[in-house]
Amino acid sequence: MMPSVNGYNSIGPSVSRMDWLKEQFNIIMFSLYSESPNPSDSWIPIAAYFAVGIVSLLVFLYLLSLWRRKISVSWMKVIARSKRKNFERNQKAPTAEHIWSAESLLRAKGLKCCVCLESISPAQPLGPMITSENTVHRCDVCGAAAHTICSSNSQRDCKCVSLFGSKHVVHQWTVLWTDIADQPEEAQYCSHCEEPCNGSFLGGPIYCCMWCQRLVHVDCHSNMSTEAGDICDLGPFRRLILSPLFVMTKNKPGGILSSITHGANEFASTVRGHLRSRTRRQKRHNRLPSDSTAGESNDDSSSDTTAYSNQRAMDAKANVGSFQRYADNELYSSESDCKEVVSEPVRLYNDDAGGAKLTYVLTDLPADARPLLVFINKRSGAQRGDSLKHRLHFLLNPVQVFELSSSQGPEAGLLLFRKVPHFRILVCGGDGTVGWVLDAIDRQNYESPPPVAILPAGTGNDLSRVLSWGGGLGSVEKQGGLCTVLHDIEHAAVTILDRWKVTVEDKQAKNVLLVKYMNNYLGIGCDAKVALDIHNLREENPEKFYSQFLNKVLYAREGAKSMIDRTFVDLPWQVRLEVDGAEIDIPEDSEGVLVANIPSYMGGVDLWQNEDEDNADNFDPQSIHDKVLEVVSISGTWHLGTLQVGLSRARRIAQGQSIKLQFSAPFPVQVDGEPWVQHACTLKISHHGQAFMLKRTIEASLGHAAAIVTDVIEHAETSKLITASQKRALIQEMALRLA
Repeated sequence: MMPSVNGYNSIGPSVSRMDWLKEQFNIIMFSLYSESPNPSDSWIPIAAYFAVGIVSLLVFLYLLSLWRRKISVSWMKVIARSKRKNFERNQKAPTAEHIWSAESLLRAKGLKCCVCLESISPAQPLGPMITSENTVHRCDVCGAAAHTICSSNSQRDCKCVSLFGSKHVVHQWTVLWTDIADQPEEAQYCSHCEEPCNGSFLGGPIYCCMWCQRLVHVDCHSNMSTEAGDICDLGPFRRLILSPLFVMTKNKPGGILSSITHGANEFASTVRGHLRSRTRRQKRHNRLPSDSTAGESNDDSSSDTTAYSNQRAMDAKANVGSFQRYADNELYSSESDCKEVVSEPVRLYNDDAGGAKLTYVLTDLPADARPLLVFINKRSGAQRGDSLKHRLHFLLNPVQVFELSSSQGPEAGLLLFRKVPHFRILVCGGDGTVGWVLDAIDRQNYESPPPVAILPAGTGNDLSRVLSWGGGLGSVEKQGGLCTVLHDIEHAAVTILDRWKVTVEDKQAKNVLLVKYMNNYLGIGCDAKVALDIHNLREENPEKFYSQFLNKVLYAREGAKSMIDRTFVDLPWQVRLEVDGAEIDIPEDSEGVLVANIPSYMGGVDLWQNEDEDNADNFDPQSIHDKVLEVVSISGTWHLGTLQVGLSRARRIAQGQSIKLQFSAPFPVQVDGEPWVQHACTLKISHHGQAFMLKRTIEASLGHAAAIVTDVIEHAETSKLITASQKRALIQEMALRLA
């Protein structure tokens, strides 16, 4: 028999085999098409493959970034260590020692140690105790950071603030390990090869001049030094920077006698400390029983030693916490040589001078110099004073940056700049800080007061809004950072701000109880009550006020609390208002009265609304330099809230040059955000004077024109072509024209 498969002969004619193959193919195709596939099932493997591909790609990119970071950091360290030796050997600029101060590790996040080149970042959440493991050292001058165990081994490469006697300022290069967000985009390129300094794949250290802010690759530094030289022109802000060529360092007056006296005091203090320790040990030995253990006998001694060490540490920190902090009798004026002197702090870890503090003297400034005097209030609003101080120290000369505190006011900086012909002032703080500085300027009796710019670091920043400097530090960062602010200050227009004297007298108007000065507004009633509650909360819990946004939230919360309790419904009958000698009726539904000098209140609310076309009450438009005040009323805390969101407007009452308010009952009062409770009294507001302010110009052409006109006026005053009073009149006229 012939073998067969399914009825067909395996060895037969070719036609039979072809028929068999066709039949088998038809059977397979029929079995495939007989089962109808589910369309949704066909996408499952496709989606799975796609998801696996995406995850694999992300994992690959993550591993690539880790590898790139590791290689980059390794190369950066190798290059920095290898080239730093040659760089320091060829460094021609004089350098100074770092001024270290302790700073929280959280504030140093993202920085690198300038000694070991390792990253400085908190490894775990910090507890309530502040120890050497969770604090770092930060240089008060150049902003460099170092671990506490590394700072003593740091190089002598800090910014040298005094080069008196030198002919030129020389580039002072430093390794830039931090970001360069403050610099404009066109300045983030190498000054030699014009390639980006932050866009390379492997990265690398960048040299940055601490005076002109120019950047250069490490490979380009030697070539740039050979071709262009080492003379520094101080960069784009040369007119605002206090050149170190005109800053002289001299010892505190007293000479050898002062040193001998200081040494004798130190020796006597050491002897007294040993005697006190011996006396304590003797008393404790006599007080303890004979069978006391050694551990018990040492308890009090260790606690005393710890307390004494903590006190010494606090004293040392207080001495170096502020760059221009000075003690009484350490500030003096030498009228004979027309120089002003301000003391310098003791340098931590470097006490070679034997404790003798150094002083700075400004002398021989050129006529076209316009240095910027900076005041920083660390407690204002967002409390970012430390960050601002470090950045401004790097952009400017640290000698011209002063930190305000309860122990040091603006007088120290104003005294240092007393003989500078023309300078400008930058106030980093809120409206209260601006008023503090303006009061200090008034006390100096300048013939031609310096104009004041504002870096808004408070909560409301109403005066800063009116002068177009912004409503907070967030808006400043969006506009380009501190470099943009410095550029705007150089091209700002000088304007005039009315200042008012607030005199509080007793009910019979015979004795003066209090005198304050107002720049923005004065409030009585419900708005002052909210400000007073916030002030008390800030004094009790200062840690809650660490951001501008949260401060506003707390304001809203306190306002909501007093919304139901209508405490000041009797205000129209307990407060008598007089404007320019005429009695003005307060509306019966009023729970607060506001006297405004500027068109911004409570973070940008325009109480007077000059743009309102419906001027049925025939009042004049509001101006900050017309010597006229505006008086409005508000009907409660709810009215304040609707004003904030633009759903209502304040009620206009009067305009005048002299305001008189008589209280028959206690009321909360606030002047520029400073609140207190005032008992029955007579409150008078009169014109005090006018201050020169700097207004940021939105249009570039207008800003350049205003800067040129201001320079011409100041040059004419310097050349004795016009007097200070004539200069004031010209600037007032220019302010009116620009307004």
